[in-house]
Amino acid sequence: MCGILALVATPWQSTVESTLQPLACRGPDARTVWRDATAALGHARLAIIDVAGGLQPMASPDGRHVIAYNGETYNFMALRAELEARGHRFQTRSDTEVLLRGYQEWGRDVVRRLDGIFAFAIWDAAERRLFAARDRLGIKPLFYSTHRGLALASTLAPFLGIAGFPRELDHEALRDYLAFQTPLAPHSFLKAVRQLPPAHWLEWSEGNLRLEPYWSIPQPAKSSSASLDELDALLAETVRDQLVSEVPLGAFLSGGIDSSLIVHYMAAANARPLLTFSVRFPEDGFDESPAARAVAQRYATEHHVLDAPRIGPDELRRAIHALDQPLADPAYVPTFELSRMTRRHVTVALSGDGGDELFGGYQRFRDTEADHPDSAGKRALRALLGAGVAPGALLRRSLAGEEFLLYQRGELGPWPRSRKSFANYLGPQALAAAKPEGTLGLWRDLARSFGGRLDSAALMRADLWTYLSENCLAKVDRASMAHGLEVRVPLLGNRVVDFALAQPAERHLQPESKAMLRALARRHLPEEVWARPKHGFSVPLQQNFNGSWRELGEHTIARAGEIAPFLRADAVKALWQSALKGRGSRRLAYTFLVLLIWLERTGLR
Repeated sequence: MCGILALVATPWQSTVESTLQPLACRGPDARTVWRDATAALGHARLAIIDVAGGLQPMASPDGRHVIAYNGETYNFMALRAELEARGHRFQTRSDTEVLLRGYQEWGRDVVRRLDGIFAFAIWDAAERRLFAARDRLGIKPLFYSTHRGLALASTLAPFLGIAGFPRELDHEALRDYLAFQTPLAPHSFLKAVRQLPPAHWLEWSEGNLRLEPYWSIPQPAKSSSASLDELDALLAETVRDQLVSEVPLGAFLSGGIDSSLIVHYMAAANARPLLTFSVRFPEDGFDESPAARAVAQRYATEHHVLDAPRIGPDELRRAIHALDQPLADPAYVPTFELSRMTRRHVTVALSGDGGDELFGGYQRFRDTEADHPDSAGKRALRALLGAGVAPGALLRRSLAGEEFLLYQRGELGPWPRSRKSFANYLGPQALAAAKPEGTLGLWRDLARSFGGRLDSAALMRADLWTYLSENCLAKVDRASMAHGLEVRVPLLGNRVVDFALAQPAERHLQPESKAMLRALARRHLPEEVWARPKHGFSVPLQQNFNGSWRELGEHTIARAGEIAPFLRADAVKALWQSALKGRGSRRLAYTFLVLLIWLERTGLR
C-alpha cells in the first residue's frame, strides 16, 4: 500500500513535496515526486512487490504516461502475460508497470480487468488528461477536488494542509457521520473535497471532469446450483493468490469464523512462517482470545496477543489524531493498536473483513421491511405526532417499513421532537445546512434499487457501498496505514464477491446466519470458533468512559461549545453524563467524543 497525490493545473504545484508529507505514514519506504509543466504526481511508497525496481511515480518508456498507484493487483501476472503477447516489454517485476501498460493498451477498460485493491492516477502528458479509479468495493480510498484545477490524494489529510485551500465544513458529511459514525461518499468533511465512490473512475482534462461507474452490484439471484465445495476451492485459491509478497506477511486473527478461515487457507497454502495477531479484552462478551488461541494452536502459528487494557487515553487520542476525517466505529482504536503491534513483525497482514456483509453475518439482514407493516394504529399515531399532540417518545411505535429500518439504523435522523432528532444537537444554521431529510440517502437509494422492497438481499447489498466501504474498510485502511501496514482482504476478492452475490439471500441466512461460511468453519476449524455466539470486534465503551478515558472525555466534552460552535453544547454534555450512567446512547456519546477530539486537532469549524 502507498499514498498517492496528484496536482494538475492548480496554484499548489510547487508545494507537492510538503503536500505529500501527511501521506508519509502510508509509504515509509520512499517519497518521490514527478513533475511537468502542468501536473505534479507524488508517491509515498510501501514496498511490497519488486522492492528494488518498483519505484513510483512510474513513467512509460516513451514518457507519455505517468502513474501513481496505491494497491495490489492479484492477477497482475496473468495480465502481464497477455500484454507481453501483445508486444509489451517490461522493465520491472511490479504490478504497477502492468497497470500502466494495461492503460496504454486498453484505456479506461483496464479497470474492468483488475482483481485487487487499488486507487490510482495516470497522467497523459500528450493529451493533458488525468485518469483515476477506485476499486469495486472501495477498499482503498481516493479524494479529489476541482477547486482551482484538480487535486487528488489518498486521504483528506493533504487537503487540510494546503495553504489557502477552502476549509469549510461539509454539514452533509457531518449529518451522515452523526447518524452513521462515518461520512458517506461522495461527501467528505471538507466541502470542496469529494470522495470518489467505489467502482468509479474519473477523468479530468482542461477543467472538465467526468465520473463514470465501471461495475455495479448485481441484482439479487433467484436460485443457484453452486456447491460448498466450489466456495471452498475458490477461497483457497484466492488466499493463495494474495500471499504474493517480497516482505514478511501474517494475519489478523480475532477468533471469529472469517479471520480463522483465512488462517486455515494460509496454512493450506503452506504460508511459512505463519504469524497471527489478536487483541485480548478482560471483559466478558468482548474477549475472543480463547478461540483465536485454539486456531493458532491448530495451525501452529506464531501467535501474538495485545492486551486491550493498554488502550488508554493516550492511545485513544493518538488513534483519533491519525484519522484524516472522523470515524466513530469503536473497533477503530483496537485495530489501530493491533496494527501497530503487527507492524513490528510483518509488513502485510491478511484480514477476514467483508465476510459478514457478503455472506449474511448480521441479524439486521433478517429484519426486513415486511417485518414492520403499516397499520391504522400507526397512521393515527403519526397524525397525532405531526399535530404535536402525542409525545415524541412514541415516534418509534408509529413507524413502518423503510422508515422503521432507517430509524433503527441511525443514531440520529430527521425526526422532530424524537430523542434521535438532529435538532437536539445541532444549532439552527448547522441543522439547515445538514439537510436532515437526506440522512443515509445513499443507503436508501441503494436498498431501493434492488427490487424496490427492503428484503434481505437488498439490505445486504446496500451495506456494500455504505457500511462496508465507508466504515469497516475505512477503519482498517486508516488504522493499518497509520503504521505502514498493508492489509489484504481475500473475502472481497473479485471472484469471491461474484460468487457470494450470485447466491440467493436465503442461501446465506438459512438455516442460520452466514450459513455457507459457517458450514466451511465446521469442516475446517476448531469447535471453539463456530459453536459460540457471534462477537463483534469492539471495545467496552461504558467501562472505558468510567475508567481510563474518563478524564480525557470529560475535559473534551466540557469544551464542546468552544471546539464546535455549531453544536448544542449543553445537549452533548447531558448525553455524556447519561452515557456514563449507562442510560444514554454510548455509541452516540463516543461519536461526539471522536468528533471533538478530531476538530480540536485540525482546527476545522
